Amino acid sequence: MEASQSITRRSASNLALAFVLLPRAKRQGMSALYAFCREVDDIADDESSTVDERRRQLNRWRADVQRACAGETPEFAVVRELQPFITKHKLRFELFDELIKGVVMDLEIKRYTTMDDLEQYCYRVASVVGLLSIEIFGYQNAACREYANYLGKALQLTNIVRDVRNDAERGRIYLPLTDLERFHVTESEILALHYSERFRALAESVAMRARHYYDLARKTLPAEDRRAMAAAELMGSVYWRLLRKLELQRFDVFGPNPTRLTRVQKIGLILRTWYRMLSGTVVPNYGAR
Repeated sequence: MEASQSITRRSASNLALAFVLLPRAKRQGMSALYAFCREVDDIADDESSTVDERRRQLNRWRADVQRACAGETPEFAVVRELQPFITKHKLRFELFDELIKGVVMDLEIKRYTTMDDLEQYCYRVASVVGLLSIEIFGYQNAACREYANYLGKALQLTNIVRDVRNDAERGRIYLPLTDLERFHVTESEILALHYSERFRALAESVAMRARHYYDLARKTLPAEDRRAMAAAELMGSVYWRLLRKLELQRFDVFGPNPTRLTRVQKIGLILRTWYRMLSGTVVPNYGAR
């Protein structure tokens, strides 16, 4: 697990933060899954390589995880470390394939026309990670799959609203073009990092869609699986609090420092989730006003 744990330790990701709530075996499985996701995502974001080279690298990772799922020997250390968990939890290649298709979208697509188009991207890069994660967590009720789908979309839409500046600096606009048109915001305004009340209304509309998915996740999580989903629930709590901070800032996301929770706020959410888990009162801490 050396390669996977090294990648996880280097990361300041909120996803890696949630592993603290897991028992050791599941924590190792999630560390291996996270490392795989981090590696393929970093390939897509490496602008020092050409698009064709990044596509070739991602195809190598796709072929390697396919080998792992088929019981063959993988090439990459991270995939070798992930393979025992693929076998143990019956993780399907189709989900890894969808994840890599989502990462490839970042190589090819700089704009999304409609919310439906954007939600396909959110499903591939976030909901699919949730669908893989719940297999490692373990669950009883198949409704957890819908829960993972909804929560993944909520988290990714929150990320998209927060990261408008960072994406614009890469020439990307994830906010749907139909929404830009509806709120009379031009692409050039976003690329120039220009904040306005029109942009606030645009970002609020995307945040409303995120809130819709938080609400669906909250309502869909089966009571019998709440404890098993404690790490996912911590993620939901962190990103819900992040969305609330964005709302309080009136979605002015063009400053040099992305909106984040403080270390104290994160520790507080971990302790609260841990207490609820131990006391048997784990309930969703997001999606309700």
